[in-house]
Amino acid sequence: MDVNNALGDFLRARRELVRPADVGLPGGGLRRVPGLRREEVAMLAGISAEYYLRLEQGRDRTPSMQVVEALARVLQLDADGAAHLARLARPRPRRRPAQSDEQLPDGFTMLLATLNVPAFVVNRYRDVLAANSLAIALSPLMRPGVNRLIALFTDPEARKFHPDLQENLPGIVAQLRAETGDDTDDPRLHALIGELSLKSDDFRTLWARHDIGRGGTGAGMIQHPQVGELWLHRQKLTLVGAESLQLVLYHAEPGSPSADGLTLLATLTGPSWSRAGDSDHAARDNA
Repeated sequence: MDVNNALGDFLRARRELVRPADVGLPGGGLRRVPGLRREEVAMLAGISAEYYLRLEQGRDRTPSMQVVEALARVLQLDADGAAHLARLARPRPRRRPAQSDEQLPDGFTMLLATLNVPAFVVNRYRDVLAANSLAIALSPLMRPGVNRLIALFTDPEARKFHPDLQENLPGIVAQLRAETGDDTDDPRLHALIGELSLKSDDFRTLWARHDIGRGGTGAGMIQHPQVGELWLHRQKLTLVGAESLQLVLYHAEPGSPSADGLTLLATLTGPSWSRAGDSDHAARDNA
């Protein structure tokens, strides 16, 4: 992550992904760069090549919305990508001290224990802060204290439980990009991205694409060693009063074999919850 030129990095990455034929230009001849040349983007957007160069180099960081919209069209951005480009082009207010990423709303751990589906809470860095027993039994990646990003990209155990992980990795990185926005001065986020880039070729390649995707819902398979194959839906909900935290729920189609599998898994565990760094407290509450 270049903390000094987020707009320029995004423009450059997306320009390199657009083929000349995609925008009606001839693609023959010797091309030193993948995708479009800077002057081609400028011509198609109706701006000067010098001005576009200033945008990529970070010498101009506040293009007008007319220019932003033209660039989004040329770079063939979808709605999420265009909104991300617009955010990068807006002057950013001074960063305010972030509220704690570890503090759950009062009574929330009790709520987790009452839910009859796997449920856990993550912060913006994808640290699991709390989970009910069904989530912990479902996957080791849902255990409090785990960073789900690091586990998904570096832990071989993740692929045993999530056999469709490889095809989901682009969406995971795109969602992280969308949520990060232009917030490049968060040292913890910067360190996390640096660690992932060093440890995972997949992450490094996907992060360099600057794909943007909101995510939030979806479906996938978990291969559980005790109850077998489970096809589950996923929902993510932002917590009111703690907007940096998300409640993640997994549930199965009613009456399906996966729903039966979750029911069986619930009988093998017990209604409880766990919080990162507080397992002793959880055990006392369930005694």
